[in-house]
Amino acid sequence: MKVAFPTNGYKGLDDEIAEHFGRAPTYTIVDTDGGVKVVENTSEHMGGEGYPPEILAREGVSVLICSGIGRKALSMFQGYKIKVYIAGRRKVREALQDFMDGLLKEACIDDGCVH
Repeated sequence: MKVAFPTNGYKGLDDEIAEHFGRAPTYTIVDTDGGVKVVENTSEHMGGEGYPPEILAREGVSVLICSGIGRKALSMFQGYKIKVYIAGRRKVREALQDFMDGLLKEACIDDGCVH
């Protein structure tokens, strides 16, 4: 399974989850079978094309773990069958462990921020 995190750089598991997933400069993608990949955010938010859910869907991501998310974005992720979990701002490694231990709550529309 591939799990993505919006991050501020290229530190992999030691990077911190970015405050705003859409404007995060990078996404750290962890394959639970092994391996970590960092991809740049090339979405409209960063002057490129498309939206973050599209980028992550192309990478084969099935889970996004973030600090918070808007309702529109959450709906887009649901359209791509990508589950979203809220972990707050902390290290990727810590949030991944909590996800694997079943301690994170899956986001629903009522959890989405209104922007």
